[in-house]
Amino acid sequence: MAAELHPRSGKLVGLSNSNRTARRNQPVQEFNHGLVLSKEPLRDRDVFTVRIDKKVNSWSGSIEIGVTTLDPALLDFPSSATGLKGGSWIVSGCSVLRDGRSVLEEYGRDLDQLAEGDRVGIQRSSRGELHLWVNGQDCGAAASGLPPKLWAVVDLYGKCTQVTVVSCEPPLPSAERETVVRVEEEDEEEDAVVCGVREDAGITALMNVAAMNGVMIGDEVPELSCGHSRPDKFPNNLEPDAVLTEHQLFDVFNNAIVSFYQAEDEGGGEEGGGGGTGGSGATGSDSSSSRNDTRSGSRGGAPSNDSGMGAGDAGNTGNTSSAPAGGGGASGAATGGLTTNDALLFHEKCGTLIKLSNNNKTAERRRPLDEFNNGVVMTNRPLRHNEMFEIRIDKLVDKWSGSIEIGVTTHIPNNLDYPATMTNLRSGTIMMSGCGILTNGKGTRREYCEFSLDELQEGDHIGLMRKASGALHFYINGIDQGVAAAQTPGVVYGVVDLYGMAVKVTIVHNHNHSERLRRNNAIMRAMSPDVGRPRPTLTPDSDAPERLLFHANCGQKAAIISDGRTALRPHATDDFNHGVVLSSRPLRSNEVFQVRIDKMVDKWAGSIEIGVTTHNPAYLQLPSTMTNLRSGTWMMTGNGVMHNGTTILDEYGHNLDRLKAGDTVGVVRKEDSSLHFFVNGVAQGPAAWNVPPNVYAVVDLYGQAAQATIMDDMVDLPPLPEDSSEGPTAMSPGSPCSVLGASTATDLRFHHLHGTNAVITNGGRTALRQNCRSEFNDAIVISNRCLRDGELFEIIIQKMVDRWSGSIEAGVTAIRPEELEFPNTMTDIDYDTWMLSGTAIMQDGNTMRNNYGCDLDSLTSGSRIGMMRSAIGDLHYYINGVDQGVACSGLPPEVFAVIDLYGQCVQVSITSSSGPLDNSLCTSNITEKSFPIHSPGVAHRLHGKHGKNVVLLGEGCQAVRAGGYAHGIVFSAKELKVDELFEVRIDEVDEQWCGSLHVGLTTLAPAELPSCPLSGFSPSLPQLRAKVTWLLCGSEVRRNGVLQRQNYGRSLERLTVGNRVGVKRCSDDTMHIFIDGEDMGPAATAVAKKVYAVLDLYGRITAVSIVSSTLMEDVEGVKAPSLSSGSCSEGEDDSTPVREAAGEPCATVPTAMAFLENHGKNIQLSNQKLTAARVSSYNQGLLVTARPLTQQQLFQFQIDRLNPSWTSSLSLGVIGHSPDRLNFPSTACCLKRSAWLLQRDSIFHNSLKICENYGPNLDTCPEGTVLGLLVDANGCLHLYVNGMDQGVAAQDIPAPCYPFIDLYGQCEQVTIVTNNVPTVGGEGGDARCQGDMEKADMVDGIKESVCWTPPPDVSPNKSCEYQALCSRFKDLLTLPDGYFSEDAKYNLCYCESCRKLRGDEAYYKRGEPPRDYALPFGWCCFALRIKPHCEVSNALKKWHIAYHGTSVGALRRALDHSQLLPGTSSIFSVAPVKAEGPDSYSDPEENSAPGREVPRVRLSPTMRYSGLETFAPKVQFRDPRSHRCHQAQVGFQVCVRPGSYKAGPQQTLGHGEPLDPRFSNSEIEWITKEQGGTLLYGLLVRVE
Repeated sequence: MAAELHPRSGKLVGLSNSNRTARRNQPVQEFNHGLVLSKEPLRDRDVFTVRIDKKVNSWSGSIEIGVTTLDPALLDFPSSATGLKGGSWIVSGCSVLRDGRSVLEEYGRDLDQLAEGDRVGIQRSSRGELHLWVNGQDCGAAASGLPPKLWAVVDLYGKCTQVTVVSCEPPLPSAERETVVRVEEEDEEEDAVVCGVREDAGITALMNVAAMNGVMIGDEVPELSCGHSRPDKFPNNLEPDAVLTEHQLFDVFNNAIVSFYQAEDEGGGEEGGGGGTGGSGATGSDSSSSRNDTRSGSRGGAPSNDSGMGAGDAGNTGNTSSAPAGGGGASGAATGGLTTNDALLFHEKCGTLIKLSNNNKTAERRRPLDEFNNGVVMTNRPLRHNEMFEIRIDKLVDKWSGSIEIGVTTHIPNNLDYPATMTNLRSGTIMMSGCGILTNGKGTRREYCEFSLDELQEGDHIGLMRKASGALHFYINGIDQGVAAAQTPGVVYGVVDLYGMAVKVTIVHNHNHSERLRRNNAIMRAMSPDVGRPRPTLTPDSDAPERLLFHANCGQKAAIISDGRTALRPHATDDFNHGVVLSSRPLRSNEVFQVRIDKMVDKWAGSIEIGVTTHNPAYLQLPSTMTNLRSGTWMMTGNGVMHNGTTILDEYGHNLDRLKAGDTVGVVRKEDSSLHFFVNGVAQGPAAWNVPPNVYAVVDLYGQAAQATIMDDMVDLPPLPEDSSEGPTAMSPGSPCSVLGASTATDLRFHHLHGTNAVITNGGRTALRQNCRSEFNDAIVISNRCLRDGELFEIIIQKMVDRWSGSIEAGVTAIRPEELEFPNTMTDIDYDTWMLSGTAIMQDGNTMRNNYGCDLDSLTSGSRIGMMRSAIGDLHYYINGVDQGVACSGLPPEVFAVIDLYGQCVQVSITSSSGPLDNSLCTSNITEKSFPIHSPGVAHRLHGKHGKNVVLLGEGCQAVRAGGYAHGIVFSAKELKVDELFEVRIDEVDEQWCGSLHVGLTTLAPAELPSCPLSGFSPSLPQLRAKVTWLLCGSEVRRNGVLQRQNYGRSLERLTVGNRVGVKRCSDDTMHIFIDGEDMGPAATAVAKKVYAVLDLYGRITAVSIVSSTLMEDVEGVKAPSLSSGSCSEGEDDSTPVREAAGEPCATVPTAMAFLENHGKNIQLSNQKLTAARVSSYNQGLLVTARPLTQQQLFQFQIDRLNPSWTSSLSLGVIGHSPDRLNFPSTACCLKRSAWLLQRDSIFHNSLKICENYGPNLDTCPEGTVLGLLVDANGCLHLYVNGMDQGVAAQDIPAPCYPFIDLYGQCEQVTIVTNNVPTVGGEGGDARCQGDMEKADMVDGIKESVCWTPPPDVSPNKSCEYQALCSRFKDLLTLPDGYFSEDAKYNLCYCESCRKLRGDEAYYKRGEPPRDYALPFGWCCFALRIKPHCEVSNALKKWHIAYHGTSVGALRRALDHSQLLPGTSSIFSVAPVKAEGPDSYSDPEENSAPGREVPRVRLSPTMRYSGLETFAPKVQFRDPRSHRCHQAQVGFQVCVRPGSYKAGPQQTLGHGEPLDPRFSNSEIEWITKEQGGTLLYGLLVRVE
């Protein structure tokens, strides 16, 4: 037949060379639609062969080839070959698919690993079998029973972009005979051939090295038998005058191993060794990756790293270390006709707690924290001779003693009654347990090898092999541990016991030799710390710098090992601090100090910290944590930087608390005295300046970090960026990243010079136009450097407003930013500028071309625009990754990218695609091709309220995280119905981040959240605590962030592109998680009725799309609001800029304020325009100040008169324009131009609500309340109530702005306060924020000079400064959170302002019979959690309320018992019974011994008595926020059972004036002696 392709092909295919060459168009933008078929049907025995001409690296996957019965003349071409149905057989990767379903998972060569120039062919044999040919070699039968009429199929998929048909003819007779010969060869012949190949490739090199060094006795090389591929033990009799050092010999030894592996891979397949075809004709000579998926879902994501091979290969590649030569061939001959799909798997019958997955290749023990045994699994078939059975440890838990056990047994799985542990079996079983061998449950070899299985870590490999001689060998990470049993029965099954710490394992079918060598080196380093270190020079250099080591003086819980290179906390599970270590000498300028985290523990919070100090370790008394040191110390902790224990940078670089074992951190002091940190080799940017010379490096092995090693042999450490002042690179490496990988991050940013209305945020990555509804131009931004040839500068539109005509303009200019006088619009420049405006290409302000390939005015939020100057000077534009063609030519070599945020376009951000063009269109980008068109059947939608980094596309069916690694929370648009599945598909992943998708259910209604973007919202789902939330994070189930369950189902950390994740609330009130349609079982119980689905696009997961539909189609639909809608204004944006102080007026002298004569028609001014009164009706009471409000000036007024005849009350705010010509509406809520309004407890911008639950409800403000407004230096609006700052109400307030007041409803008169007009914030800059003090201030519960303060969100009520102060004191007491109520709304402040705002009365009644009690005015009450066994309803309704003053030292004991106890350390808790007369209420009881003291507890219905210093002694503390000293008292609010106490006169203080007008001194003291008669209700705190 003709070696041609059919003229009909996939829609992206272009044919040439007489239809012999096929090329996929747009190979960087598209990965599929590259299907071609042969022109004619195949003849039997004809091999249709194509050559791979070209590949690209943008995608995963590659060429696919096969046959089909479908006639190409009538075929409706699918997007890929795996979509062919109706009789199609396709080889994809190393899998064989029939009609899209996998029929053979591990077959032949992995097509994904073929390179340009390789040839691939497909053949139908005369017996109806399908054969794959790779580079002229037959891979054996892939399928049988094929029909006679078949067309060849080639899919130019993924990396493969061009092929050429080279032939279509029968193979040479010798090629076919070769396959038969391989099957018929005898074992001895195979051994001879393979031994020769391996000896030439690897062993000869070793012997030459040994001979060259003279290491053999008599300088002779011993002869090796063909039964071994390399010596089991290398000779150790090195002579002193050896030519090579031990280190150099170690390198040569490693290289020889690699050469041996390569010879095993390459030579074995050709010469018949190891990879020889068995009876099935399948080969496995290539050590390549195998894909286990069927490619039925979306493809083109991250490459797969799993490996696999056929059973026919097991004898070959399994024998990676010291297997006898010829194992593969012998195995093939022995098995006869077994095909490659008879791979080693786990048998379906297994231990009672075992769960099998991954096509029975993975076994996992359920409930690993509750059960430690019943985890036995066996292989599905007996082991062949010389066949490697190898597993990888996937998961361990740090709870039990003992770990994995592995071995062989003669028992047949189907007939075996599985024991709890395999060592209980008393017949036919040989197991390796720890470092010994047990035969039939009894120890036969106590010390079999140097390594114990109990010490292996996740990722380590364990293997075993029964040799043809009957000897049983075990392998650890590929290293043969020697003969474990000399005589093993001929038929044995592999067995694994997931015991103790071992939770999950996976069978390894293919072996990555480079990874194996890395692990071998790690084991050798453990055996000999010097091996693998930097090589000592043969001639020492006296000028060489002294090596960096750890100093011997270290923290009391730390230890230094490995000659000073490694530091560890030996008891890391018992202690979390005292792990400080320092370098042995000072760092030199530009010298990088870098350590690798060797070991982590999961018990503690926090992790490694690194930095520098001026203190000499020889004389330093090391603190428990380095951040406690108050002088000469700079530390990176978490993602912040601290200097002398004070935070100087909050959001610096990658969070060190998220690093894992194997990650690296480093620090360097540059010559310019700046300090820089590294994470996995990636520079995080400047952290501090003016750092003195001769500083020592410091590592704090804190919390999770248990061991670290200095990495002083990192010769490939990347240099620091020349210009790092723009901020740290935003990368979050989750595992050790290569330097090459790190270098792909672009350094393109926006320049700090820009147009008047432009603001640059997010470290130079985001640009926005402020005042976007009042300004439409003057917002030009430019790149920070000129573009390189072929470099793409790409931005994504994040926000638009539907107000102006025209939109974004983009282009390039040769004018340097420093020389550019920024015009109103960039098209006003008349030289060296090329711009795209709408569809017009403009040069120097003149239109040179119309109707270019795209229209910028038609783009919407989420669209991407890119510019690139080619090497020949052409300008190209890219829209959503698609090249629009040449826009103009002849550009100069150095041009800067320019973006004009004009008209509708408000905000853009530079995408991660910016950089060289070859890397600019990777799968992490947002393209139209990434998201399939929304089908009518998908009825679920995402809610318009979402995290600040999220962009919704496709009418709310798709969510994309546009930046960062967090703030990606999205909700379902509506509540889920019972048994309704809400499911999404993962569309994009970004491998530069760690972490993955979080999914769950929440009672938080998205409609209750403030308007988007939710800048104050939780950054990640585990931190969402506003309402009850159940979620799956990795494989952990959490409720409100609290761990409920571990090891639930498949871990979300392993999800990738195409995987589907769903959540369902079932009718039994349980939450179920679905992964790829499989129900993982109940994850949580007692789930509320009304819940929303909630997702967190966190870490790697950057885009998802909904694939589920509602149970009942909702005709309404929910359309996600576009970012261009008017619901989001510039004041609401997450990236609200910090306004430049240089151009702002300084409020050095406060200006006297008065009301403007122009006001609402019902207003009457008096008192020199300082007093305003509404004289009629309830509205038309709007008034504005005559002068603008300068920054830092507090404008205050007092409410003089309220009229209770009306409802509602005043509102206030600011406007951003002059009120001289303002047409005053009837109410302030009608102000719709540059207006910010505070009404009730909500904030409005231009009549749109942007925030709720802010501050006190203004409708409840009583007469005399003083309200105030202030705009701080950052342009943020604050509300003051009685002098107390209520926090930021709105951002990006323009200057100048004018305060306004609306005398509405009840409020009829106000007066401006003029006697005190302070300038807030005018003091020195030494004041520190609440979060500045970190763990440095509290260690081991010991309070130092300044105590630790919690994060700001711990404060229950941010609207009251007094309550916040009391809360900070409470936190200094370090009382467990479990004692307090989770709902902060029950925490009440009784300060003057708060009680008036609530309208509290001074006295109330409670109990049966009712009895008066006084509210604790002046105190702050923190609600306590009531024990479940208490009769809460009775106690709260029928018991009386009283108070009990106590000391700080007595709090904990009372809280532990949930009641007041006699004998506590309180000075008044124990009162002796006094005989004061027959009528005294305190007479001794009957039958009491004379003089006996009965402990009693004193209470009072008022804190005016219980709060006296005699009862509640004052303690002094220092506020960590203001650094001021205060005095505090504590007490309890108590429920008291009626009848359990006696009321009488106070006995302690003597008689005097009444302490409380409501209670006489004769009944102010209550005494009880009954245990259980009191119930603690609240903790009271008063601060002076």
